[in-house]
Amino acid sequence: MAPHSSAIAHRSVTSRGGRIHLVEQGTGPLVLLIHGFPESWYSWRHQLPALAAAGYRAVAIDVRGYGRSSAPAATDAYRMLDLVEDNAAVVGALGEESAVIVGHDWGATIAADSALLRPEVFRAVGLLSVPYTPPGGPRPTSVFDRMGGDEEFYVPYFQEPGRAEAEIEPDVRGWLAGFYAALSADTMPAAGAPDPHFVSRGGTLRDRFPDGRLPGWLGEQDLDFYAAEFERTGLTGALNRYRNMDRDWEDLTAFNGAPITQPSVFIGGALDASTTWLSDAIDAYPATLPGLVSSHVLDGCGHWIQQERPAEVNRILTQWLATLPG
Repeated sequence: MAPHSSAIAHRSVTSRGGRIHLVEQGTGPLVLLIHGFPESWYSWRHQLPALAAAGYRAVAIDVRGYGRSSAPAATDAYRMLDLVEDNAAVVGALGEESAVIVGHDWGATIAADSALLRPEVFRAVGLLSVPYTPPGGPRPTSVFDRMGGDEEFYVPYFQEPGRAEAEIEPDVRGWLAGFYAALSADTMPAAGAPDPHFVSRGGTLRDRFPDGRLPGWLGEQDLDFYAAEFERTGLTGALNRYRNMDRDWEDLTAFNGAPITQPSVFIGGALDASTTWLSDAIDAYPATLPGLVSSHVLDGCGHWIQQERPAEVNRILTQWLATLPG
């Protein structure tokens, strides 16, 4: 293992929206890692040393609104165009002209749109858990509002400022533990149990979280880290990502139906609703991701893929990175 691969460094850089906190490890071609909801740079803790050991400069950021990054007050400061520009600003601030970008959950969508909007900066893209679907189609909130029948899908539940915060923030640690467990392979509700992606009318998401043990990937110290971050920052910045989906739909109309042509890789979990509900998007990859190098759906894996199955994800990512030019 190279000497540099054991050390990580924290720093902050400036973007148009303020400060972006990042953690970096290793030297070599830049690989930018983008987390999802409700996570932080820490969700890439297993990938940073593996990528550094493989000869890459691995950089994991706190997305705008999370951790030590700036959290603007305005709801519309979390639109996709701003997050893409944050990522491009990080690349430039690190003295690089281009990067490979890899994202999980919302980070996968942010990574995909970064590659779509700024192909001169992002030369390849890795997507974890959430498949690529080109911009376009019906207005997002009109689709999500129709889901669930007598129940409410979690995306509309997150739309009203303050509503989800009122559920989460009185017990951040307990809520996070339940949310992580609900979407993890070894602790998710059994088939046929009420779906934790939906809320009963007048209820909360937490009503359907499993009780008891933490998922195998999440130690008490890991949960402590996540909880401390959100207890300090609150959840509004993170939830504002959901509150900009219609703005994104309007902002990206020039890219409706557009494929991502750079080299790409997809890794999903077979037990992850993000993968199963969007199976048609995976089937469409020959058209939507014509540069796809490989696609993987991991048996017995839930949503938190790089934390549930770090060795397998690290192997797939390093093998894919080795195929890229330059």
